[in-house]
Amino acid sequence: MGFPTNFEKMAQHYPGRKHYTMYHGTTMEIARKIKRNGFVPSSDGMLGRGVYLSRSFDKAARYPLNDRSQPRAVLKLKVRVGRVKRIDCQDHYMQKTWHDHGYDTAWVPPNCGMVPSGLEEDCVYDPWRITVLEIIPNNQP
Repeated sequence: MGFPTNFEKMAQHYPGRKHYTMYHGTTMEIARKIKRNGFVPSSDGMLGRGVYLSRSFDKAARYPLNDRSQPRAVLKLKVRVGRVKRIDCQDHYMQKTWHDHGYDTAWVPPNCGMVPSGLEEDCVYDPWRITVLEIIPNNQP
């Protein structure tokens, strides 16, 4: 039987061991920094504090929205989502406070009217839940 691994110990304290492949679009320079040092959560956004990701490669490939002058990249990630809160309308009563209620990830489903592209979006509160698998060059216009 042996001793539990670190992951097994962690899983005992953090229910919801589901992993998903997700993506994050940024510049190539920032992608390399994230791979080296990990994510720094946004202090605010549509879903509050956290790291914004998507299971949609197409959505991630659109980012960064405001800087097309630098080479861009999409990070392919393994994400341990933990306890997930569905946020499916603007002004949802937990839109920015989901983490205060014990959730690890907020999920905006596709075509719910919150994201102009109609694609799903996720916000992961703790960056340690995210592992960078690959940096994919993004040459999309």
